[in-house]
Amino acid sequence: MPTTPEMSMDMTPDLTAVGDTGLLDTLQHEVALFARRAEQTRLGGVGQVRNSMDRAAYLLLNRLDKEGPMGVKALAASMGIDSSTVTRQVAPLVDTGLVKRTSHPDDGRAVVLQLSPRGQARLEEVRASRRQLMAELTQDWAPEEREAFCALLTRFNGALSARMAGNDRGDS
Repeated sequence: MPTTPEMSMDMTPDLTAVGDTGLLDTLQHEVALFARRAEQTRLGGVGQVRNSMDRAAYLLLNRLDKEGPMGVKALAASMGIDSSTVTRQVAPLVDTGLVKRTSHPDDGRAVVLQLSPRGQARLEEVRASRRQLMAELTQDWAPEEREAFCALLTRFNGALSARMAGNDRGDS
């Protein structure tokens, strides 16, 4: 297949050739800056709850809350991470009583992870604190701006997830 200037050596289209390089440079810089600041603050919220739950714990608890009890493999698949990572991240949540391990109703050998009442209360406390932080950070934004930012960030995260899923299959 003949190559064009828009194609890189790995046959992936060079999208910067058709886009605004300056804008793409700004975008990649702002995403990198956001990632650093988000990790520094862990976007943990405000008040006493600030920085009181790490990202992995929050995402696991949130997933169990939204999707209900599930096994380690199902939880890992729904989050796009390895089962061993979920097992390692869930252990302290079980130890602190935020997550319960129970036997699968159809197969007693299988383990099901479930948000405990304590985990539910803790998750809601952290969510409320994070909602307050988001309100403070965007207090001078119009409602349409908040909605647009949320929609675009959701779309961006979806594109990142799709790319990562493609890379897991060996695609580039």
